[in-house]
Amino acid sequence: MNSMDAVCEDLPAEISSFVDTFVDFVVGGVFLKRESPQPDCRDQQQQHQQQQEQTSAPRTTYPQPSRLVAVGDIHGDLQKAKKSLRIAKIIDENDRWIGGNTMVVQVGDILDRGGEELKILYFLEKLKQEASKSGGDLIVMNGNHEIMNMSRDFRYVTKAGFKEFENWADWFNVGVHIKKLCNVLDDKFDAFRGIPTNLNRESRARIAALRPGGPISTRFLASNPTILVVGDSVFVHSGVLPGHVEYGLERINKEVGEWIRGTQGDSKPPSCVRGRDSVVWLRRYSTKSVGDGDCSVLQHALETIPNAKRMIVGHTIQESGINGACQNRVIRIDVGMSKGCGNGMPEVLEITRNKGVRILTSNPLYNQPMAADDKVGLGLLVPDGPRKEVEVNA
Repeated sequence: MNSMDAVCEDLPAEISSFVDTFVDFVVGGVFLKRESPQPDCRDQQQQHQQQQEQTSAPRTTYPQPSRLVAVGDIHGDLQKAKKSLRIAKIIDENDRWIGGNTMVVQVGDILDRGGEELKILYFLEKLKQEASKSGGDLIVMNGNHEIMNMSRDFRYVTKAGFKEFENWADWFNVGVHIKKLCNVLDDKFDAFRGIPTNLNRESRARIAALRPGGPISTRFLASNPTILVVGDSVFVHSGVLPGHVEYGLERINKEVGEWIRGTQGDSKPPSCVRGRDSVVWLRRYSTKSVGDGDCSVLQHALETIPNAKRMIVGHTIQESGINGACQNRVIRIDVGMSKGCGNGMPEVLEITRNKGVRILTSNPLYNQPMAADDKVGLGLLVPDGPRKEVEVNA
C-alpha cells in the first residue's frame, strides 16, 4: 500500500466533501451546506450518475405565502442583485437572509451580459439554504439565457463571463484530480468528454459546466421551474399562452428539468422553450403595443389556470420601471438593472396579504415622505398602460 492509499483508507468519506467545499468557496466565495459524507467514497461516481438520471419535475404550484417578492432579470450583476434584495429587506448589509418566512421568486436570466454569473448562482443557493431555516423560500426560474447557454449559444457572454467559467474549470479539475487519487471518482470520469478540442479553453469550460448534464447546470438549474404558480400569481420568464396551459405546466417543468439533467443526451431543448412563442421568448405581453387581442389571449390563459389573477414576467426591459398592462393582469418586472443591460435602478415587486401588490424601488424620486423604499403600488396606484421599454436582442 502506498502513502496515497493509506490517506484514502483513513479519510474515505471526508475527501469528497472537503474538496467540493473548497472548490465552492474559491469559485463562488461562499460555503454551501453539503449532503452528509457517504460511508464509502468509492460509490461517488455511481451517485453522480444517479443524480443526473433523476427525473422528478421541479415543483409547479405553491400556496399563497404571507409575503411574496419577485425579482426580475439579473444578467451577471451581483451587486445589483444584492441591492434588489436589500430594497425588499431580504438580506442585511452582511448579505445574510433576514426575510423570515418571505418567498422570493427570481424569474430567470441570471446568465449573460455580466461577469459574476457563477457568483450569483452560488450566492442565491446560499440564501436558499438560509431561507429554509427561517421558514422562507427562494425560487430561481429558468429564462431564455439559461436555455441559450445550455444550448451552447454564447453570443451574449462577456469576456469576464468566459473568464469566470475558465477559473471554475481550473479548480473543478483540481478537485477531480484529488478525488481520482482516492478513487472517489472513476479514473475515466471527464466533464469535458465529447467537447471539441479545437475550441478555445474558455468556450470548452463554459460548455462543460452548462451543457445538459454538466456540473453547474445539474446542480443549480435542473431543479428550477420554468413556470410557477404561487397562490393567484403565475410566474414565467416571458409569458404563457393558452396552448402552453393545455400542454401542461407540470409537463413543461418536467421536460425542461429532464433535458437539463442530460437524461436525453446533449440534445436540443424541448419545444416549449424554443421559438418566439415559447414560455421563455414570448414578448406579446411586454411590448408597448399590447392590444386588446393580446389582453384577451392573456385573460384566456389565466382563466384556464385555477385561481390565477395575474401573470408576472421578465424578459423585456421596462425602462421606466415595473408596470402593468391589460388591467394589471400582467406585471412586467424586468427593469434592466444589470450594468451590462441598461444599468437601471433596481426595483422588485411585493405581494402581501395586508398591503396587496406594491413596487419597492431604489429610485430616490419615490423616497421622500413616503414609506421607505416604497414606490407607488400596482393595482390602485400604478397606471395601467405601456411604459417605454428598451429593445435588447435576445
